[in-house]
Formats: sequence, C-alpha cells, structure tokens
Amino acid sequence: MHCFAEYGLRTDPSGRYGALYRPYHLIGMELGVSVASAVLRGEPTGTPRAFLGDVMSVAKRDLRAGEILDGEGGYMVYGKLAPVGASLAGRALPIGLAGGFPLRNDVTAGAVLSYDDVDIDETVTAVKLRRQLESAPSNQIP
Repeated sequence: MHCFAEYGLRTDPSGRYGALYRPYHLIGMELGVSVASAVLRGEPTGTPRAFLGDVMSVAKRDLRAGEILDGEGGYMVYGKLAPVGASLAGRALPIGLAGGFPLRNDVTAGAVLSYDDVDIDETVTAVKLRRQLESAPSNQIP
C-alpha cells in the first residue's frame, strides 16, 4: 500500500489492490518477477536504448547532516523519475547511490537530494560508473 501511494497509482477503495499499464519498470515492486523471467525463461525485462530518464533521491522525512543514507527501500529516501536533463542540471543524487554515504547537509522532507548534500566516495565502483554515464557526450542535453 505504501508503494502504491509513493508511486501515485490508483487503487481499489482499500488501497491494497491496483491495476495499471505502463511502458516502464518499477523495480521496487517487480524485482522478483524480473529475476524469475530472466532466470527461468531467459527473457530480459528491459534494455535501455539511451539515457533519457533518471531516478532522483527524494527525502521521505527531514534528514540531518551526519546521518548515513539507508538507500532504496529504506526509511530515508524514495525515487522520483525525471528527465535526464533536469536530473543532471540539478546534480540530483541518483537513487542507486543513496545508500551508505553520510549527509553533508540537512535536507527537508520532500526535497530532492543533490550530490552537494552527500559525502560521496568517488572510489566506489558504482560512483565511477555513474560518473562515466553522466559525462558521456550523448548526455549533453541542452
């Protein structure tokens, strides 16, 4: 029910059941099905053709400097889809990097976290790969 509310999905009056069609993947709700499809049936569940969208980290509650982010599925942040141009221009912290790093600044509930709000360890492999993605020439969107 909590995920339905965060994703803004329509549900029955109880809030427990929903049906939808969309051409994109909500990993937090579909991970098990995706793994089963890939492993048991050899079916990929999605392959990006370009870096057009990004999932920014948004504070679920007021966050305080010094707290360690607990990542996707935790109690501190959720993901919000945005066009990649807006995400990169705002230096938004991707949800995939929102775990294990300490906050540098206070962040109010509902605010998008930026790289400036977090002490990022640039030696972490995921961070290095993200930096490569961000600096790719195809991402220089006006």
